[in-house]
Amino acid sequence: MALCWITGLVTGLAALHFLQKKFFPYFWVDLRYLLKVVHYGLLIEKYKKTGHVVTVVDRFVQQAQRIPDKTFIIFHGDAYTYREVDRRSNQVSHCFLKHSSLKKGDTVAMLMNNEPDFLNVWFGLAKLGCLVAFLNYNIRSRSLLHCFHSCGAKMLIVGADMLDSLEEILPSLQEDNITVWVMARETSLPGVNTVLDKLDSVTDEPVPAHLRFVGSTNATTLYIFTSGTTGLPKAAVISQLQALRGAAGIWAFGGTPDDTVYVTLPLYHSAASLIGIGGCVYLGATCVLRKKFSASQFWIDCKKYNVTVFQYIGELCRYLCKQPVREGEKDHKVRMAVGNGVRSDVWKEFIARFGNIKMCELYGATEGNICFMNHTGKIGSVGRSNFFYKLAFPFELIKYDIQKDEPIKNKYGWCDRVKKGETGLLISKVNHANPFFGYAGNKKHTTKKLMCDVFKRGDVYFNTGDLMMQDHDNFLYFRDRIGDTFRWKGENVATTEVSDIIGMLDFIQEANVYGVNVPGHEGKVGMASIILKPGQSLDLKSICEHCTAYLPAYAFPRFLRLQENMEVTGTFKQQKFRLVEQGFDPSEISDLLYFLDDSKKSYVPMTKDIHDKITNGLLKL
Repeated sequence: MALCWITGLVTGLAALHFLQKKFFPYFWVDLRYLLKVVHYGLLIEKYKKTGHVVTVVDRFVQQAQRIPDKTFIIFHGDAYTYREVDRRSNQVSHCFLKHSSLKKGDTVAMLMNNEPDFLNVWFGLAKLGCLVAFLNYNIRSRSLLHCFHSCGAKMLIVGADMLDSLEEILPSLQEDNITVWVMARETSLPGVNTVLDKLDSVTDEPVPAHLRFVGSTNATTLYIFTSGTTGLPKAAVISQLQALRGAAGIWAFGGTPDDTVYVTLPLYHSAASLIGIGGCVYLGATCVLRKKFSASQFWIDCKKYNVTVFQYIGELCRYLCKQPVREGEKDHKVRMAVGNGVRSDVWKEFIARFGNIKMCELYGATEGNICFMNHTGKIGSVGRSNFFYKLAFPFELIKYDIQKDEPIKNKYGWCDRVKKGETGLLISKVNHANPFFGYAGNKKHTTKKLMCDVFKRGDVYFNTGDLMMQDHDNFLYFRDRIGDTFRWKGENVATTEVSDIIGMLDFIQEANVYGVNVPGHEGKVGMASIILKPGQSLDLKSICEHCTAYLPAYAFPRFLRLQENMEVTGTFKQQKFRLVEQGFDPSEISDLLYFLDDSKKSYVPMTKDIHDKITNGLLKL
């Protein structure tokens, strides 16, 4: 009898296991992730109820007391413990308390490269209760001034290697009575203060803790600027809530205090600062920081410093895959990579070549109130949703007219949701739990990102500007950015898809696809800016044959532009705006241009005669 009971129990458990695997294959991994989300959510709610937020900097101070001798930062061979960074940042606090008029609530802008003093200054200012704006060191002149003024900063702190950028804007800053400090012991620039010489004369004891006290998760802590691929950058308001959520990212994917995290992305963006540095602070982990990403040095550094986790963007992984094959490429301790934007083909190639690294893809705009995390490792997906996750972070995918660049409304004036498997515009509900903090400066930028009266009167959603698809297993896939998608011959063309196809050719290093206006034609016609691999020649006929084999006719790039270098933003995103504006006029563009001649089934050099025939409607596209 007992044997029968045991046999029945085992059979039942086996049946349940089989059913779970068949019908709910992600049950346990979803449950583990959900429990982490709930755990961290309860912590945030505790901060809200008590009115005392344990900020990222508070957490850092706690770690400096708990594990003072543990290495926090390794920078090009030099190591700094938690205690050393804590004391150095204390000195920064005292320096500005003594030698400036800074007070709690003031905004200070930083123009600095990746270096340990970036963290010392950031944390030192935060300990004074100041808001910090991270300026993009790739922009200059007018754009740089625009960024500085848009966040309302009263002071600018500049890295010693950023003086060229400073000199261009210094007269304008001084006209506005802006105080400028440089991270050096001396400078020849008139009216500019130096920091390093003053650090020697101040104490490294903590400043009063009440200065950094924060009572609300909605309080602003940082300003981080958008890439500005279609115009001047905007200062995204980063609240304590967003900073805390970012800091939990690596932990949520399975990071531990024993991890060594490799950060090569620029600290002025949220990925490196909030997720990378913030994640190390939350865990009490070690960060290997590099000034700039180097594809040739990447794996050398990983082996040298026993890196276990690294941050990526899609292009970083692609660059690594383009490196020459070396012996022992799987001989490393990297077990996990956290980032976004890696293509499925690159993803597969990367793990096949470099080992079974867990790729933790995530999605989230700097200023957004929605985030997805691919906690299952599903190749190509940016994350997975379920009933419980959508309760906490309500979002929708709605029908969108790309040609008119607006949501499609039904006969009642409301938006319609797309079906699973269809592409739609991702919008995220704005509510008390998931507020949208917008941008500093021009309120129009904030208002423009909000959609009101979407499904009913009074509702408000954040418009991500991203086209996404959710499959029947609730995995989400990024499809394209609004504006990076164009409509031709009555069909929508996703530029990323065309870029991926062209990039498959063995002589193409990179392809940047966009739509250009043609007089007398509806929509935009495809154009591709391409870069050849070193030592390779351009095979125009092969490009035509390849597009014919893999793309529908309406998606063919009708024009090619051969460039030596691809213009990118600070996070390696392709710049399209200037290329779109320049179009395909050979008299205005010095780069070689080509036109797809259907009669010859090949691309041919673009001439002034061909251009004129196209613009005058004499040559049919």
